[in-house]
Amino acid sequence: MTGYGRYSFWLETAGEDLSPRAGLQHSTEVDVAVLGGGYSGLWTAYYLLRQNPGLRVAVVEREIVGFGASGRNGGWCSPKFPVTASVLAERYGSDATRALYLAMHEAVDEVGRVCEEEGIDAHFHQGGALSLARGAHQLPVIRATYAVYRQLGLDDRNHLLSADETREHVKVTDVHGALYTPHSASVHPGRLVRGLARAIERRGGTILEQTEVVSFEGGANPRLFTHGAELRAKQGIVLAGEGYLSRLPQLHRAVMPVYSLIVLTEPLSDAQWRQIGWQNRESISSNKYTVDYLTRTADGRILFGSRGAPYVFGSKITDEQDCHEPTHSLARRALVEWFPSLEGIGFTHAWGGPLGMPRDWMPSVAFDPASRIGTARGYTGQGVATTNLAGRLLANLISGKQTGIEALPLAQRQSRNWEVEPLRWLAVRYMQNAFARIDAASEHGQARPVDAQIAEWLGKH
Repeated sequence: MTGYGRYSFWLETAGEDLSPRAGLQHSTEVDVAVLGGGYSGLWTAYYLLRQNPGLRVAVVEREIVGFGASGRNGGWCSPKFPVTASVLAERYGSDATRALYLAMHEAVDEVGRVCEEEGIDAHFHQGGALSLARGAHQLPVIRATYAVYRQLGLDDRNHLLSADETREHVKVTDVHGALYTPHSASVHPGRLVRGLARAIERRGGTILEQTEVVSFEGGANPRLFTHGAELRAKQGIVLAGEGYLSRLPQLHRAVMPVYSLIVLTEPLSDAQWRQIGWQNRESISSNKYTVDYLTRTADGRILFGSRGAPYVFGSKITDEQDCHEPTHSLARRALVEWFPSLEGIGFTHAWGGPLGMPRDWMPSVAFDPASRIGTARGYTGQGVATTNLAGRLLANLISGKQTGIEALPLAQRQSRNWEVEPLRWLAVRYMQNAFARIDAASEHGQARPVDAQIAEWLGKH
């Protein structure tokens, strides 16, 4: 595969020509200028145009729509949030946490509704999500999570399953139970992001591709600067480049690009699926620090993703990091460990890409009327549904519309910056190594590493 289709199975099978749209050729003015042709920028543009049909909105993308995490993710459209419910309740209180989770459930519905209304064939399927306890050592985690949901009054949306009940959904080795969230969906990310771009264009928005933004400026005359031209915006600019925002000098430490890598099998036969079960295409994950996540695609493949590719000094982003063979090999072996009957299965694709991680793991959605700069970033790999909520919220903040979501904890906030190098590299590489050691010790029934508490403290602070 050549061209942009080589970056993921999702882009390869997006069902349309990936030839780039025209770029910004000369300086011009719009009402709102959006940096980033991924979910955050596109959802923001989409809802701005829904609210104000005559608005002049332009989206600027360095490559093509869906080039980044929006076209490479695991296909989850989940009400799960990057920060756990227990931490959210500790930071913001029970009422705000419950409101946020209800908004996340609504976001899943909203993605499906927009797909239907706009005719986007994104393979949206609400099959639920299973957070598995693979091994008895993972049971306390899902039980504690369920207890928090009960305290928040969300136990009707989350169900604790026994091992036998879990196997009725999917037959996985060493499963001891699961937390089941019925209100979760899977999507074809490439078809969703590309279809959303077309919907924006039908509503009068402009998308400029292969146009790199090298700087930005707020204030009385907010603008995005590209090589040789600028895009001026009367009402404001939106910065929605996720992990790629670290390439801008002003935002280099705002988010850290962390890689997540994925492998994909060939389509399974009917006989193989009968052995595994998994008939409702639930999204599946483990409860390790180095999370494994699985999706059954609409054409009968298994996607197996994992975080674990090493962080590169200076928040460097390169195509070479998309394919870290040790991590991809580990994912292939892990899939067969989960499903031994698939020994010898063929793998057709392997890819990866950076996601944006804020210092406190908490997404930020903000618009400053003084600088006229809006931001939406920091989903830490939980962005498909979260970006929909963020896009609606940011559109409201820009237009002054009030719908209630403006009071959610992710609104009008900013995470503190990451540490300077080499402190950032030393701390992150240490935590990656420590969490892998903690997982390995748990899986082998060994004592936790002596530095486990230090690593966990660093991960929360």
